[in-house]
Amino acid sequence: MSGYQWYKIGLLSLLISGCAAGPDFNQPGADKSDRYTQSELDLNQLSSGQKISSETKLQQRWWTMFGSKTLTALVEQGLANSPTVASAEARLREAEENLNSQVGSVLFPSIDGNANSNRQKISGAGFGGRPNIYNVHNASVSASYGIDFFGASRRYLEGLESQVDFENYQLQAARITLAANIVTAAVREGSLRSQIQASEQIIQDSEMQLEMVEKQFELGVVSRSALLNQVTALAQAQSTLPELLKQLQQNRHLLNVLVGRLPADTTLPEFTMQSFQLPSELPLALPSELVRQRPDILASEALLHQASANVGVATANLYPRITLTGSFGTESNTLSGLFTTGSTVWGAGAGLVQPLFHGGELRAKKRSAEAALEKSYSNYRETVLQAFRDVADTLLALEMDGRTLQLRQQAAKAAGEVYALVNGQFETGSASYLELLNASQQFQQTTIALAQAEATRFADSAALIHAIGGGWWVPLNDEIGDEISAEVISDMNKTMENEE
Repeated sequence: MSGYQWYKIGLLSLLISGCAAGPDFNQPGADKSDRYTQSELDLNQLSSGQKISSETKLQQRWWTMFGSKTLTALVEQGLANSPTVASAEARLREAEENLNSQVGSVLFPSIDGNANSNRQKISGAGFGGRPNIYNVHNASVSASYGIDFFGASRRYLEGLESQVDFENYQLQAARITLAANIVTAAVREGSLRSQIQASEQIIQDSEMQLEMVEKQFELGVVSRSALLNQVTALAQAQSTLPELLKQLQQNRHLLNVLVGRLPADTTLPEFTMQSFQLPSELPLALPSELVRQRPDILASEALLHQASANVGVATANLYPRITLTGSFGTESNTLSGLFTTGSTVWGAGAGLVQPLFHGGELRAKKRSAEAALEKSYSNYRETVLQAFRDVADTLLALEMDGRTLQLRQQAAKAAGEVYALVNGQFETGSASYLELLNASQQFQQTTIALAQAEATRFADSAALIHAIGGGWWVPLNDEIGDEISAEVISDMNKTMENEE
C-alpha cells in the first residue's frame, strides 16, 4: 500500500477522533452570472458561420477539431516531448513524494529497532577494588507517537495535499497552453505562407509594370516622375517580403521548440491554410461551470486551501503537545544471555509541552498565516475575474473578427471577379496590360488581408477552447482508448513526413 493510501486511512481515523484547530476549508462559491459579456452576442450563429453552444461536447484532444492529421500528430508529439510539460510532471511527482514522506512520521507512531554492543573498563579505585572490564549487549524496539489533539498534524498534511493539487492543476494548464500555442503557431505558419505567396505575386506584377513604364519613358510617353513612382511602388512591395520570411522562419523555430526539438530541425512539417478546417461548432462553459474547469482557477483554489491549512497549523501550535514514548528489549553482558529470562528491559513515558512565553512569536505567526489566507483569497478572486474576462474577450473577438473575415471574404471575392473580368477584357484587347496588372495587385492585396483574417479566426477558436479549460477533465479513454503508445507516436512521425 502506498504512502498516499496510508495517508488517507490515517487522516480518516484522525478526523473521526477529534477536531482540528483553525478554519475548515470550503470551496468558494461560484459567481452568479448568466453571461460573460455586457452586450448580448448571437452565439447560435456567428458572423463566420460558426456556432457556439454549451451543449457541444468538449474533447480532451480538442485540436482534432481542426481536421488536420499533421497538426494532431504534432500536438501530441509536443505533449510527449515538451520540457515544459516534463518539468510540470516532475514537480507533481516531487509534491506527491513530499506528502508521502510525511505520512508515516506524522500520522503513525515511529518505531525503530536498536542493537548495540559495548566493552567498557571501569576503575575500582573509588570502591577500593581492582579495575573491571565488562561487556554490555542490548537489543530493543522503541516507539514514539505525538497525540494530535488539536489537529496540527492534520492541517500540516492538508497543506501538503493542497500542494499536490496545485501542481496537478499546473500540469494540466501547461498541457492545454502548449497545445493552444502549437495550434496557433501552425495556423500562423499557414497564414504567413499565403501572405508570402500573394506578396511574391505583387512583386512580380510590380516588376512587369516597371518594365512597361520604362519602355514608355524611353518613348517619351510618360514623365520621369511616373517612372520614379513605379520604382517606389516596386521597392515598397519588395520591402514587405523579408519581414514575412523572417516571421515564417521565427515561427518555425518556435514550433520546433514547442514540440521539444532544436530550432534548426528540418523535419518539421509545413502548414498552409488549406491544411485546416474551421470548427463548425465550438463548446462554451456556463459561467457557473468555469471555476471548476479552468486549471489556473483550481490551482489558485489549491493555494487558498493550503493557506487555510497553514492557519490551522499556526493555531494548533498555541496549544499543548503530548508525546508518548516506549521501549522494550533485552540487555546482557554476554551475547548468549541476551534473550534469556531476566534480561528483559522496558521503559515508558509521556511528555507534555505547553508554550508559555515565546516573545509573541507564535501569535504573530498565527496573524501572519491569517493575513496570508486573506492574500490568497484576493489572488483567487483576481484569477477568477481574469478568467471571466478572458472568456468575454474571446467571445467578443470571435464575433468581431468573424465580421472582419466576412467583409474580407467579400472584398477578395469582388477583387477576384474584377481580375477575371479585366483578364477577359485583356484577352479581347479591350483592356491594357497595365490595367490587368493593377487588377492582379488589388486581388493579391485582398488575398493577404483574407489570410490574416482567416488565421485570426482559427486562433480565436483555439483561444476559446483554452479559455474554458481545454477539456483536461474529459476521460481520455472515452475518446481513443488507452494512452498513446510508442507505436502510435511512431505512426504520427511517419504521417508528418508523408503529409503536406
